[in-house]
Formats: sequence, structure tokens, C-alpha cells
Amino acid sequence: MPNSPPSDSDHRRTLERLDRFSYWTDSNIRVPLTNFRFGLSPLIGLIPGIGDFAGLLLSLYVLHEARKIGADRKVQRKIIQNMLIEFFGGLIPVLGDAFDAVYKANTKNTALLRNYIYKEIGEEPPWKFPWFTFIWVSLLILILLAAIYYFM
Repeated sequence: MPNSPPSDSDHRRTLERLDRFSYWTDSNIRVPLTNFRFGLSPLIGLIPGIGDFAGLLLSLYVLHEARKIGADRKVQRKIIQNMLIEFFGGLIPVLGDAFDAVYKANTKNTALLRNYIYKEIGEEPPWKFPWFTFIWVSLLILILLAAIYYFM
């Protein structure tokens, strides 16, 4: 029996798996007193000699899922590009581990695949207005304007 194209429910299950994977590899640990999160990937990268290679192998999971759902070559190339940027960036001693914690290739690649899937099924991806950032930046601007007004 030939392979049938993935259904919408297959796509949604793929995204659920990738969201869990990205969460664990890129953002499951929160730095206390901050909003900064990192995952197991930068921790694995700390293992000398094999850590970054192991992280690269883990990242292949997203590419595997992309191929499984039939993502086009452009999406797959971008996924590979993100994986290699994180891999080579992670090879730099000390700074590479910080880069790995910030770059979050698996999260980027999951977002790429999410956008591809939503485009394929003819839906708009859900978007949430960044209220926290909006309020924080607005307050910062108000404080700066008040300080300028006060000191002039």
C-alpha cells in the first residue's frame, strides 16, 4: 500500500511531539529571578569532545519529522542550516555553550515546520499579542520620558 499524505491530525501530532522535544532541549530550565530559559542541549554541549556532536544528533529528530511529513527542500535546508549554526557555534569553548543556550535551534526548527504545516493545511498559525513585552517597553519609555522631562 503506498504511503498516503499526512492528515491534519498527523500534522498536529507531529507539532505536539516537536513542541515537547524543543521544550526539553531548549527551554525546560528557568534561570531563577529571570525569564531566561535553557534546556538540556546546552548542558549536553558541556561534555568535552562529544557534547556538541550529541546535541547535533538529537537535533536530527526535527529533520526526521520534517521529512516524514513531506516538508519541502527549502524548509529542510533551513532546518539543517540552523542545526549547523548551533553545532559550530557550540564548538567555541565556553562562549559556545552560552551561544547554544541562546540560539535554540530546535525551537527555531519547530517554528519553521509549524509555519510550513499551517501553510499546507491552509490555516493561519495562532498568534498571541506579546502583552508583557508591550507593557514592559511602554513603561520603560514612560520612565525615560519622565526622566528627560524632570531633568530639563
